[in-house]
Amino acid sequence: MATDSAVVIDGAPTNTPQALVDWVAGVAALTQPSAVHWCDGSVDERITLESLLVASGTFIRLNPVLRPDSFLARSEPGDVARVEASTYICSADPTDAGPTNNWADPTQMRTTLAGLFAGSMRGRTMYVVPFSMGPVGSPLARLGVELTDSAYVVLNMRMMTRMGADALARIAEGEYWVPAVHSVGYPLIDGYGNRRPDVTWPCNDTKYITHFPETREIWSFGSGYGGNALLSKKCFALRIASVIGRDEGWLAEHMLVLRMTSPAGREYHLAAAFPSACGKTNLAMLRPTIPGWKVETVGDDIAWMHPGPDGRLYAINPERGFFGVAPGTSEGTNPVALHALSHDVIFTNVALTDDGDVWWEGLTKTPPAHLIDWQGHDWTPESGRPAAHPNSRFTVTADQAETISPDWEAPDGVPIDVILFGGRRASNVPLISESYGWEHGVFVGATVSSEQTAAAEGTVGALRRDPFAMLPFCGYNMADYWTHWLKVGKGLANPPRIFQVNWFRKAADGHWLWPGFGDNSRPIEWALRRVGGEVGAVAAISGRLPRPEDLNLDGLRLPSADLAELFSLDPHAWADEATLTEAYFSQFGDKLPAELTSQLAELRDRIARVKAAE
Repeated sequence: MATDSAVVIDGAPTNTPQALVDWVAGVAALTQPSAVHWCDGSVDERITLESLLVASGTFIRLNPVLRPDSFLARSEPGDVARVEASTYICSADPTDAGPTNNWADPTQMRTTLAGLFAGSMRGRTMYVVPFSMGPVGSPLARLGVELTDSAYVVLNMRMMTRMGADALARIAEGEYWVPAVHSVGYPLIDGYGNRRPDVTWPCNDTKYITHFPETREIWSFGSGYGGNALLSKKCFALRIASVIGRDEGWLAEHMLVLRMTSPAGREYHLAAAFPSACGKTNLAMLRPTIPGWKVETVGDDIAWMHPGPDGRLYAINPERGFFGVAPGTSEGTNPVALHALSHDVIFTNVALTDDGDVWWEGLTKTPPAHLIDWQGHDWTPESGRPAAHPNSRFTVTADQAETISPDWEAPDGVPIDVILFGGRRASNVPLISESYGWEHGVFVGATVSSEQTAAAEGTVGALRRDPFAMLPFCGYNMADYWTHWLKVGKGLANPPRIFQVNWFRKAADGHWLWPGFGDNSRPIEWALRRVGGEVGAVAAISGRLPRPEDLNLDGLRLPSADLAELFSLDPHAWADEATLTEAYFSQFGDKLPAELTSQLAELRDRIARVKAAE
């Protein structure tokens, strides 16, 4: 078994630093894999791993004519999404994790993990995956190494990061790297040498996704799915990177990044934070309905934003690929994403058609007469259950999107002109409003919320807070995170303008007031023209609103009553919301920045002035 240092060293590339070799050897001694493979990211390696997964039944090769070089994987029914209840921030001081994270004592957690990982890779290969978050060599990029016993994870990491020899070369040159260890927790040989057969989706009922912010470590056990196993994504790019950013003076954010070019040829870049189910992917691949505007994708999920020497904020997309939700993606909702999936895709938990292609709810208006569902069972439209899991996914490299920006891999990033915050609000929040300044913008981001839409989520209509769309992803105390945002803003000579948007407002009879999708370019155009000094605004409770003549509605059949309702602000409802915000802030105690308390007072003053004028 390849569990001693000599064997690990023998398999490592000649330029591998001793510290990395020693770390790999130590983890191998704990987990006891049968082999160690150092990934180089080559095409030959990819083909070998794909063939291995097809042979094991983990991958189903799709029809090479309909979907070339693409595969379908099916997970276990209990391993289909992030496991927030088993995700921990293991900081030395529990207050550093804060009230919105699960905290665990790092010493106790290390003891727990040592027991779980002991022998967890017996009979399997440990893959050593060096990777770069951001373009290799970019001054804004950061490096990591994931150890995993899942070839499925390796192939997804190959698409989602810059993985392989180039990243290892940067580590060999002395650049800092984040250590990450993952095991599915399904050894094939027990401690007595007895072997058991493998399964197509190995995992474990016990799951831990753990982060050690002081030592910048990630340890994940038991799941083979998504961000639980692709440790570059939420674990590194947000939870650990947010801590690194705090210490180094930059921001790691759950934000898409777009480049928008006006008819006059002026380029703008915007970053946008949206909680789940708020249209983030559709916006990342926006097709504007305003003639002359061009939209290009820099990133669809994560932005690392650094202050530049000119006092502006510059962003890179640290990822190389898209890990998107399949259901609801269609020619009508997101044609760009759909077209990107024409070849070289890994699909997980979607349905299989009789001709060897894929299908999911929303892909077509009429479902096929027969499918094999995501659990491998026969399915017809009369089956009464989804054919694809609601969280089924596709993994594809970003450069397959037809809207990919030519500067999406610019090593110094792109300058951010506008930051958007959005939630899913049926009432109260207008279509768009501009914050009164950076501090007010941080207040807006801190209070982002969506209204519960089903009893399963909680009380229908209650506000579910997701500050900065970072609730599950901030690696330290959320109040300290807001303080860091305020500090970064104070150091910017020319900070981005901050806006709040809401595509989901409804009329009293329940119909949507705004058409959404490509028409979301219209309020965004107003925001960009505000940056350019071309249009005015009207002061209101929520912020500055567009004047009616400045919002481009050409070609849009929007009833005047609906337009008025999109921007109506009930001071009494806003007063109630201010009370809820005060209660929400109270959980952060003395760590709540004084600036946010002041912003809440200013909001109440604006509400009072409107009430007085009634």
